[in-house]
Amino acid sequence: MIMADISALTSLSSLSDLIGTKSTSSVSNGNELPFQSMFEDAINNVVQTQSDVDQQAILLATGQSDDVHNLSIASTKASLSLDLLVELRNKTIDAYNELMRMNV
Repeated sequence: MIMADISALTSLSSLSDLIGTKSTSSVSNGNELPFQSMFEDAINNVVQTQSDVDQQAILLATGQSDDVHNLSIASTKASLSLDLLVELRNKTIDAYNELMRMNV
């Protein structure tokens, strides 16, 4: 059985690290990879929905808004977008592990 050397994966300190940096991997014609853009969109969606929740909570706490249902809706959207990002990550790891189990 052939053993492949796997380089260590580096961890990210926060989501802002992902958003602030642009990856150098691209297709030969200069376009982003579709899979990469899907992850970037999911991360941006998580950040945006969490920002919306924070803004709604501030408005409600300061008395500028009395729409509790908007906070509940924003919170549910943020939760769903985070769940989607986690599932994308899990499926990616599963696919990677499956590729590593293949015999070449």
